[in-house]
Amino acid sequence: MEDLFTVGIVTTAHGVKGEVKVFPTTDDPKRFKKLKEVIVKTKKESVTKKVESVKFFKQFVLLKLEGINTMDDALLYKQAELCVTRDNAVKCDKDEYFIADLYGLKVNDEDNNYIGEISDVIQTGANDVYEIKREDESKVYIPAIKDCIKKVDIASGLMVIHVMEGLF
Repeated sequence: MEDLFTVGIVTTAHGVKGEVKVFPTTDDPKRFKKLKEVIVKTKKESVTKKVESVKFFKQFVLLKLEGINTMDDALLYKQAELCVTRDNAVKCDKDEYFIADLYGLKVNDEDNNYIGEISDVIQTGANDVYEIKREDESKVYIPAIKDCIKKVDIASGLMVIHVMEGLF
């Protein structure tokens, strides 16, 4: 299981006082309002920074982070990932999972026949679609709907699905 979740990518500096413009990669950009700190991952290092202020501009989040006080400071973090620990991540509701935790799950049908392993999660808007890579390297796609997904057990690494007629 992943211990760090990327919630945004720094795109550039914003203004002259050290704010960074962030493209959010989380489903809920408003979550930035609740963040007290983020882990800033660059190609060279990972540092924890306190969040001093949060504003929203179009599809971006404008952050003022501790110790970044000039435009030049902010530009050093261009393309950096902003991450949170699992403890600081938004809590999932029942039947919700972090996408990062789904990758690699073994998938069986209701009769315990092995189907494959989740290799991708495609977000379509209506519902997610899970790509399952089979042993013969072929791929099948299943919708992430209650009629199809019967059980998800992240701890044991298993998903059980109902194979609807015509699905494969």
